Amino acid sequence: MQEGVTRPARVCVIGGGPAGLAAAEVLSAAGCAVQVVERMPSYGRKLLMAGRGGLNISHSEAADRLLTRYGSAAPWLAPALAAWTTQDIRDWMAGLGQDSFVGSSGRVFPTAMKASPLLRAWLERLRSQGVVLHTRTEWTGWNPQGHPTFTPTPTQEGASLPPELAPPYVPDAMVLALGGASWPRLGSTGAWVPVVQGQGVEVAPLQPSNCSFQVRWSDTLRARFAGTPLKPVALSFAGRTVRGEVVVTATGLEGGALYALSAALRAHVAAQGSATLLLDLRPDLTEQVLAARLASVRPRESLSNRLRKALRLPPLVVALLHEAGPVSTTPQALAARLKALPITLHQPQPLARAISTAGGVMHTACTPTFMLSAKPGVFVAGEMLDWEAPTGGYLLHGCLATGRAAAKGVLQWLQHPHA
Repeated sequence: MQEGVTRPARVCVIGGGPAGLAAAEVLSAAGCAVQVVERMPSYGRKLLMAGRGGLNISHSEAADRLLTRYGSAAPWLAPALAAWTTQDIRDWMAGLGQDSFVGSSGRVFPTAMKASPLLRAWLERLRSQGVVLHTRTEWTGWNPQGHPTFTPTPTQEGASLPPELAPPYVPDAMVLALGGASWPRLGSTGAWVPVVQGQGVEVAPLQPSNCSFQVRWSDTLRARFAGTPLKPVALSFAGRTVRGEVVVTATGLEGGALYALSAALRAHVAAQGSATLLLDLRPDLTEQVLAARLASVRPRESLSNRLRKALRLPPLVVALLHEAGPVSTTPQALAARLKALPITLHQPQPLARAISTAGGVMHTACTPTFMLSAKPGVFVAGEMLDWEAPTGGYLLHGCLATGRAAAKGVLQWLQHPHA
């Protein structure tokens, strides 16, 4: 709270996703009068979407390993992540009545395997701490006096602003947590970009992350195998290999193993126009073992039968081999191709279909506490910031950690606004 001010500090949080709610929790617990503004009819829509297959909220790997998952952003995200560890997240969930467990992959899930119970308990805690939650209300920027402006959404006859936000509402600080631009139907549209750029804030272009890529399949493969999973498989690009699963789609490839390489692939495609991904179709066997098993099957068998009998590979593999060009049927050459099958990727699928967003407010536009240097008293958190991470719990962990870090920055600034 600023010197000479006896009322609770007023803080406006824009965005009702994980980062915004995390900020609101810290601020309200510290005694601030918090208003959370969400343009959608309800809160945490992307969180609920992430929880459809089991809410992967963090990862249990060692902190130093976890930090590497944030790539070039790791150095400036490190303090926020160190202040909100995986164990902190699990303890926080337990405090909301939601036990958690570590899966065989090391990923952390709520025992209920759903996001809705966690979100309900979280919102109830916020309300009990005095947080005022607004929906169907859109932040539109700042007026010439530097005060935030709002409008009811969707615009309809008789709609009006909540009285708490009507002029002359002037918060002492703001936290912007409007997300990136993936899955815009859930609320994150990227419409904030020109608004903050108009204030002199540097924003790296928003790009798809954890995304699928387009492949120019033949009509035959597309018609027969679209929607078919391929597992286990190991994908290699630029010296890095990731094991997991991919799915052949009508337009290309998608899946967790591909998403883990998406940042490097996206950059290469942007620079070169395409990227060659190598698929190891039997990552559990060496090339020599594959060749020996293929040699044990009669050469006059069809390629499909040889692969099925020797290696239990499905018909999709035969189609992929033909997509990559002429297929040598000698055991050694065929084994080599199965261990490094080239697939040419073209552009990533559109940002609206990506799991997450790369780009955003550059860290050089912020202080170490996530305050905009060009807009004192305004802090940024979550996917609005220029960082990306693979799936596996790292995305939600980063959003929760930066939301809390931004809130702590607010509290520090309210105490020493001219420091």
